[in-house]
Amino acid sequence: KVDRCKLRSESVPKLTKYLLIGSTKAYSGKSAIALGMAFGLRAKGVAIAYGKPLGTCFSSDRAGEEEDVRFAVETLKLSESQIPSTLLSLDEETVHKRLLGEDKTDYRSSLAAYLQEPCGELVLLEGPANLEEGSLFDLSLAQVAEAVDASVLLVARPIDLYVDDLLSAKRRLGSRLLGVVLNDVPKDKLESVTATVRPFLEAQGIPVLGMLPRSALLRSVSVKELVHQLKAEVLCRSDRLDLMVETLTIGAMNVSSALKYFRKARNMAVVTGGDRTDIQLAALESSTQCLILTGHLPPSPLVISRAEEMEIPVLSVDLDTLTTVEIIDSTFGNVRLHEPVKVECVTQLMAEHFDMDGMMASLGLGRSSP
Repeated sequence: KVDRCKLRSESVPKLTKYLLIGSTKAYSGKSAIALGMAFGLRAKGVAIAYGKPLGTCFSSDRAGEEEDVRFAVETLKLSESQIPSTLLSLDEETVHKRLLGEDKTDYRSSLAAYLQEPCGELVLLEGPANLEEGSLFDLSLAQVAEAVDASVLLVARPIDLYVDDLLSAKRRLGSRLLGVVLNDVPKDKLESVTATVRPFLEAQGIPVLGMLPRSALLRSVSVKELVHQLKAEVLCRSDRLDLMVETLTIGAMNVSSALKYFRKARNMAVVTGGDRTDIQLAALESSTQCLILTGHLPPSPLVISRAEEMEIPVLSVDLDTLTTVEIIDSTFGNVRLHEPVKVECVTQLMAEHFDMDGMMASLGLGRSSP
């Protein structure tokens, strides 16, 4: 069987370009932007590859496999020649060995492997969580960009001191900074960001290539992820853990009051005591994606029977209501992109709100759709 990628690399000059997608803070949406961009580039005829030099999210049931890479490979249907290997697993043991001097590997030199011609015109590399992560191994965002001669696209959410972060990044990355994507912009901030922040950044030499409005779906969390975060027991409908939860409602009031909240909410998780059969049954008749019963109290058989009929998972946790709510609250908007429905959503948002042609022109990939 002829390896067309190898054949091409031997017969033509090296044309591959590298785009490193980084962020100023963790959970800014790098993976989502990378996948949305990959589909957008493919639609314009650009052959892409995908890699993640610094691995941070490893599967517990698949030893040594980086989950973000695996999801990207499966979603984009990439071949081996389109996936540069992950160089380093960033975990406690790896850090400890480096601190003790047991690991003296020159990882920047190892990055030369990325310069070997992959099957693609553009290699999308997912960078560290922020500008500092990986520095211990000489694999910070700026160091990786320099080692593979990559342009950098930064993803930032408009929270805290994000403008300061972007100005600092510009000073550190210089001309390598291709531009930024402002992601997850709340509706009430869109106007001020467009009128004030965007022109300011661009006056500082930081092109704003996209502004993606906040999406309830992208901030949502799967029932499966809630099971994992809460260490919950699934009492029924374990086949429906792929349902997405967008809002959280606490069922701690009387049924009449609870119904008012249930009718307003959409795709919700309802947290209530295991002994509140009235609240549980009311929730099952609303837009509920899962019931989460606290106190590790067994629900009524009537609730389980109705949940089975409505195809709604029921979870039981050995936690009090306040702790359960705090865990769920911290999960919204802070989970990795591992659901196909979210990929479809971000791809559509990128098509509507990201300057793909402008980015391609800056990278020297000046091609547009037929």
